[in-house]
Amino acid sequence: MALFNSKLKLGVNGRKNTFLTLKRNIQPTDKTFWFHCASLGEYEQGLPVFDALKQKYPDYKVVLSFFSPSGYEVRKNSKIADVVVYLPIDTIKNAKAFLDVVNPDFTIFIKYEIWPNFLNEIKKRNFNAILVSAVFRKSQSFFKWYGKFMKSALEGFNYIFTQDSNSQRLLKSININNVSVSGDTRFDRVYNQLSLDNTVPFIETFKNNETCVVLGSTWPADDKLYLDFINCSKDNTKYIIAPHNIKPNYITSLRSQIKKDVVCFSNMKGKDLSAFKVFILDTIGYLSKVYAYADIAYVGGAAGTTGLHNILEPATFGIPIIIGKNYSKFPEAKTLINIGGVLSVASSKAFEKSLQAYISNETLREEKGILNKAFVEENKGAVTQILNRIRI
Repeated sequence: MALFNSKLKLGVNGRKNTFLTLKRNIQPTDKTFWFHCASLGEYEQGLPVFDALKQKYPDYKVVLSFFSPSGYEVRKNSKIADVVVYLPIDTIKNAKAFLDVVNPDFTIFIKYEIWPNFLNEIKKRNFNAILVSAVFRKSQSFFKWYGKFMKSALEGFNYIFTQDSNSQRLLKSININNVSVSGDTRFDRVYNQLSLDNTVPFIETFKNNETCVVLGSTWPADDKLYLDFINCSKDNTKYIIAPHNIKPNYITSLRSQIKKDVVCFSNMKGKDLSAFKVFILDTIGYLSKVYAYADIAYVGGAAGTTGLHNILEPATFGIPIIIGKNYSKFPEAKTLINIGGVLSVASSKAFEKSLQAYISNETLREEKGILNKAFVEENKGAVTQILNRIRI
C-alpha cells in the first residue's frame, strides 16, 4: 500500500532505520526513558509530562517514538528527546528487540496507544510503564467478551491516568484498579504557553492594532464556511489563515479564492505586511503563538469529518471560539459550548452571523473569552498528579 500512499511510504521507510538508529545512540549502560505517542496531537498532550521528567532527571536519555509520520516528521528533531524513531510494527520479535536495546527505566504511553505485544513484554520484564490522558469507551474490545487479549495488554501498565471518571469506571469494571482521574494534560500544555514569549514580529506588523480573526488548522470543509465572509467583509478586520495542509498546490488554490489583499508567509519578505488584509500562514510551528494576537478564533476540523483540532490553544488566551458542527467526540468542545465560550456553526450563514456578532461587540468578545480562559485554568494540574506517582 505504501507504493500508492506517500504517508504510508514514510512510515515503512522510517521503520527500516529504527533499530539501527537506536543501537547507534543507546548504550547498555544508559539510563533511559521511553515516551511513545501515536502522532503529533498525542505528542503535544504528553509534552508537559515529558518536559517535567526531563528537567527532574536530566541524566536520563529519552527515546521518543511515533507510530504516524505526521508526528515523526514534525518532531524528529524534538529537543526533549535524545533519539526519535518510528515504533516498529507490534510483533513479539520486534517488541523483544526494541526493549533489549532501549531497556527503559520508565515508559510513558499517551492516550490511545495500546500495543499488546509491547505491553505484554513490558509486563514480563517487570518494567515500569504508565498510560497518560487515557480515554476509554464501552464499545472498545477491552470491555467485550472477546477482549481478553487486549485487556491483558492493559495489565502491562503499572498505572493508568484517565481524562474522565467514565473511563475510570470502565477500567474498574474489568478489574483494572490501578487507575485514577487526572484530567487532560493538554490543559497544562496550553496554560504553560502563557508563560512563554509569544511575540511573533511579522504577525504584530500584519495585525497593525486592528481586530484580528485567526482561523487555525483549517481544511477545505472549513474554507467553505469562512471564504465568503472574508471576501464580502467591508471593515478593517484582519484575517490569519493557518491551514492544516500547507502543500503549495493547496495554498495556491486557497489564495486564488480570496478577493482581499493577501500575503503568505512563504512570500512575505520585503513587503509591507500592514497593508494586507489576509495572511496565510503556510508554515508550521507558529500557530500556538499566533493565537495570542487573535481577538476571535475559528478552529478547524469539525466542519468536515477530519476531527476537531485543539480548541484549548486559543482558549487559554481568553478569546471567543467558533467551530464546525462535528464535535461530539470532543468533551472539551461540548463543555465549552454549554458554558458559552464556544459557538458551533453548521453553515456559512451561521458562521457569518456568529463572527459578525463578535467583530462588532468587543464586550461580548471579552465575556466569552473569560469563560474559555477560566475553563483552562480550572482544569490544569494533571502533570502534578502524574509526577507524584512516578518513582525512578
